[in-house]
Order: sequence, then C-alpha cells, then structure tokens
Amino acid sequence: MTREELLTTCGAFLLDLDGTVYLSEKPIGNMLQTLERLRKMGKRIAFVTNASLHSDEVYRARLKEIGVFREGDFLYTSGTAALSLLRERYAGKRVCMLAVDEMKENFRRAGVNVVEEGAEVCLLAYDTSATFAKLKQFNECLQQGAVYLATHADLVCPTATLPQPDAGAFIALFKAASGREPDVVCGKPGAVIARLAARDMQLAPHEMCMVGDRLYTDIRFGNENGMRSLLVLTGEARRDNLHDHPDRPDLILPTFNDLLA
Repeated sequence: MTREELLTTCGAFLLDLDGTVYLSEKPIGNMLQTLERLRKMGKRIAFVTNASLHSDEVYRARLKEIGVFREGDFLYTSGTAALSLLRERYAGKRVCMLAVDEMKENFRRAGVNVVEEGAEVCLLAYDTSATFAKLKQFNECLQQGAVYLATHADLVCPTATLPQPDAGAFIALFKAASGREPDVVCGKPGAVIARLAARDMQLAPHEMCMVGDRLYTDIRFGNENGMRSLLVLTGEARRDNLHDHPDRPDLILPTFNDLLA
C-alpha cells in the first residue's frame, strides 16, 4: 500500500506515543505540523497507549503540554479500556486490582467496586508499588476462580536507564504461580480499544490506521482488529525484524512525518 492510498482510505490515524509521536516526550521532527495538516485534511487523530498508571485526564494534560493534543482529538489508554470493559460486562462486581493507589481511586470514583478480599474479578495493571503481600493476595484471588483481566501485556517499560518490569512480566509471574493467564488483555493488541475507537469516531475498522513502532503490540493491534497499519522506524522496530515476524504492516516509513512528505 502506498502513502497516497493510506491517506485516501483512512479517516482516522491511531497513534502510539513514545517512539512514534515523540521520544522522551520531545515530538519527532515536524510532528506538530504533521498532525495539524492531517486535522485540516479532515482526518481524526487518536492517541493510543498501553500506559495505565494515571487517569486519562493526567495523560491528556501532559499531551497538551507537549503540544500534540488538540480539541477534537481522542485518547485511549489501557486503563480506559479496562474501565470500559468492567462497566460493560462486570458492573457491580467486586474487583481486586493490582495497581497503584491513584488508579484504584480513579476506578472507585468511576463506580468500580474495588475490594481487597472476596473478588469476583481480578484486574492486573502496571503496579510500581507492588509488594509480596499484594502479589500473594492477587494470586489467591486468581486461584479462587475470579475472572482475570489485565490492562496490557508489555513485558518491560522503557526508562532513561534500563527497562523495568511491566505488566507482562507480572502476567508471567502469575502464570507460574497460579497456572492462569488473563481471560482478556484490555490494551493493545486486544479488541477493546478498537471497539471504542470505531464507536467514538463512527468509522469502520478498515477506515482507521494504527501507527506504531512495535510489531507485537501496535501492528498486531491493527492486523487483529481489521485496521490498516503503519510501522514507523523511530522506536523499537527495525526492518530486519520483519524477516521472521508474523505481524506485517501495510506500510513502513522512516517517521510518521513521511506520510505527508
């Protein structure tokens, strides 16, 4: 697929953040101008991230500070997806969360019945405050048969120094301890965000394009949810990674800015 075909067929671009839109929160190249040109062309812009530490309001405010978010844009986090799924399928259920206190409080305010014991649903998120006691409690809930959800399955979280364990590493831990894997992973590459985006923007999946720098989350998300996909080489993936990888993008560009070059 060519750049021109992608622009013609897609009414919305769903953008990963770090490695795609910015690096260390600095917009890549002429990203601000690229986004503005797409908006003027009538294209919808949505930012899609597996981050779940903070509320959407916090992430939206940060994107505005960086300069990439404008009125009319959309934002979807793995927390957005998890909250949507809980409301849709498990309203009123007792939910045990492995998450930072801020996220637990956000979910309580949104009406989720967050409990410490007797859970009917377990939700695993990115918990930088995890202790052995919290891990033990969550593992016991899993073994007692609660529905098992995870915000996302990224193995590591990039930092300025060395990668740190992310939710996927905890998923592996609980697989070893309880024998269970999540019944649903809410963030990329799962289907929850794709459904939300299609509903909010009133577009069919094939009219949306997922743009990202990771094959196993971003491009897989596009492929598995019937979207177009664009791989950019400003983050994790390299062309060499495509040789033996099952996830194939519709188009590869050096940067997202090159879409309008």
